Amino acid sequence: MPAPDKLSSDPFFNTAFPEPSHFVGFGRNELVRDAENRDETTLNAALAETGCRFYLYSGNKVLIDKGAESRVLFDLEEARRWGGKPQDGVLLGHVGDGPRIALQARIAEECLTDPYRLYDFRSLLYSSSVREEDMGAIAQGGSLLHWISVHRFCGRCGSPTRTEIGGYRISCTKCHHTVFPRTDPVVIMLAVRGNKCLLGRSPHFPEGWYSTLAGFVEPGETIEDAVRRETLEESGVLVRRVRYFASQPWPFPHSLMIGVHCEAVSENITFQQDELEDCRWFSRQDVRQMIAETHPEGVRCPPTRAIAHALIKAWVEAG
Repeated sequence: MPAPDKLSSDPFFNTAFPEPSHFVGFGRNELVRDAENRDETTLNAALAETGCRFYLYSGNKVLIDKGAESRVLFDLEEARRWGGKPQDGVLLGHVGDGPRIALQARIAEECLTDPYRLYDFRSLLYSSSVREEDMGAIAQGGSLLHWISVHRFCGRCGSPTRTEIGGYRISCTKCHHTVFPRTDPVVIMLAVRGNKCLLGRSPHFPEGWYSTLAGFVEPGETIEDAVRRETLEESGVLVRRVRYFASQPWPFPHSLMIGVHCEAVSENITFQQDELEDCRWFSRQDVRQMIAETHPEGVRCPPTRAIAHALIKAWVEAG
């Protein structure tokens, strides 16, 4: 992990580099995407390169060779052996030794034998089996393959569609309506008031987990207004100032988590019981114990690599 640069001499850029987003799960993607240079020859040219390698997917899971050295990249012949059709792949970009392609394969999980395993993206986030740089590319590929899978027919006329320019555009075969990959913005926020922060517990969380609040940005809404609206809707707490902290690609299926700290100007909590089973104020000392998993109530924060953990830890360390 590279050490952050010293702060800039220009106060306008007086923040650390790399930024906090670099250190969250799925946040380190070093592929050169060359979006402006894609055309109908791009994918075939990539397949012809000797350094071409594939990330192989089965639905929302990715194949990993758990041999002596965990491996998540496969060559052209391996991709075909696993039932993939390279011409249907999505060109994600290039690194120094060649192109990287995301490809759906025909992998029956129940028939897999060692050393091969399928990992869903959430398990991958908390695994040490894959390099951070590959995790970012895997998230990119998973989101794009899902996008393609739900656009097999034209939303305008209902005719079949086809992928173009290496998988980064979908066009209708009849009316030629085109669509491009989408990203759904989600705000995730830590509301703070003095020496306390606001954390909630969703019914689907692992036992003892408390985390930051979050919600989708609605059409015609700024990030700041979405933070204020979602915090009020979920907890009944009013917030005012909003400060950006970091973002995290989130392939479930194609979101971008926008992490912020926000200033609470009220304390009374009235949480939505259909979304949360609890919502509480925690002191910095509480949160330090939660991070260390030594809190007397057994409560804890989300693990590292989650942007919620990064938001909480940054606030604790600032006090």
